[in-house]
Amino acid sequence: MAEAAPELTHRRVLNIALPIVLSNATVPILGAVDTGVVGQLGQAAPIGAVGIGAIILTAIYWVFGFLRMGTVGLTSQAHGAGDTAEVAAMLSRALLIAFAAGFTLIAVQVPLFWGAFQVAPASPEVEALARDYMQIRIFSAPAAIALYGITGWLIALERTRAVFVLQLWMNGLNIVLDLIFVLGFDWGVEGVAFATFLAEWSGAALGLWMCRDAFRGAAWRDRPRVFNAARLTRMAKVNSDILIRSVLLEAIFVSFMFFGSGFGDVPLAANQILLQFLFITAYALDGFAFAAETLVGQAMGARARDRLRRSAQLTGMWSLICVGVLSVAFALFGTTIIDVMTTAPEVRAEARGYLIYMVLAPLLGVAAWMFDGIFIGATRSVDMRNSMVVTFVLYCISIAVLIPAFDNHGLWLALLISFVARGVLLGLRYPALEAEADSPAHG
Repeated sequence: MAEAAPELTHRRVLNIALPIVLSNATVPILGAVDTGVVGQLGQAAPIGAVGIGAIILTAIYWVFGFLRMGTVGLTSQAHGAGDTAEVAAMLSRALLIAFAAGFTLIAVQVPLFWGAFQVAPASPEVEALARDYMQIRIFSAPAAIALYGITGWLIALERTRAVFVLQLWMNGLNIVLDLIFVLGFDWGVEGVAFATFLAEWSGAALGLWMCRDAFRGAAWRDRPRVFNAARLTRMAKVNSDILIRSVLLEAIFVSFMFFGSGFGDVPLAANQILLQFLFITAYALDGFAFAAETLVGQAMGARARDRLRRSAQLTGMWSLICVGVLSVAFALFGTTIIDVMTTAPEVRAEARGYLIYMVLAPLLGVAAWMFDGIFIGATRSVDMRNSMVVTFVLYCISIAVLIPAFDNHGLWLALLISFVARGVLLGLRYPALEAEADSPAHG
């Protein structure tokens, strides 16, 4: 029988959420340092090479982001059900998938990089430097993908402070090694790659040490349990649904940039600046969405409908407070933020014309972010996949109707419509999720 669950309180929600928010805050700092150190070389090509190389690898690794989300949902449910053996086995499965994927990427790196540069061509000099960068970093692919599973497992057990320490260690070490390798040893683009390579492997090692409790028993190496066909099938189904959902979501943002480029350089630059407002919103809401994943998953595992509902209410309330603060801040200080991001007068003027969408975006998008967390925790991945398919269709229709009529304003309206659509569609499925919590345990 599962142990009595800790009381669901505001403090418990914040203890899960705030470390994630702080952890996310370190990410743009690392990107700025990566760019800044190669910028000291006094040439444009190294900056472009690190930028495009990092984007390509991030996009490749991002495909395996389902491993974090699926691991959170399944592990938190096992934890909620008091099944400690399954909690340990879930970590083993996640690590096996991660290492298999990582070493496969290393093996197919040549055609993989060739294909990437067909999609995103660059000048011969930039492409050559980017290849040097990626040929080093790709050897940390097993570690980078394993970190998805490790962080998902830690989040499921409400150990988000460990996730914060892990992120702080990796990014801090990466920054220090950037300075040593690039500015001290003059290794250039390869120095940035080696810094990230070492940071990712050290991060994976630290993450495994943080998960050491799972390795103290025998369940993590219990082959019949780890390779149980029914559990592997369920894990594959959950992860494949999440992957489809994530690919369609990424397609919306990629197409947003593609359509934006058709309006000229100034609107494109303005859109890029305004997207930073959305990234800020996402970084802030991630903490509460992760809290929802964890608490809802545990409630689902315990078959506790009242706990599930309270988990959704508490995390939803804090996310509403968060987006309220963000919307007010964007309304009051949005023009100042824009002015800090660019000195070009025409880009500043263009971006200010769309600032109202940045004020509305957190309010219109909060339901989508929070229901994502709730449904991930409940592992209702079919609903996530289906709602995303419908949302993508509605987004495409909006693009076709609104862009000819309103140009770039139509593009932003289509993006906001996609936020609302995803939130509404998942919201309509929420009662079924609660009903499932009263049904016999699954999986």
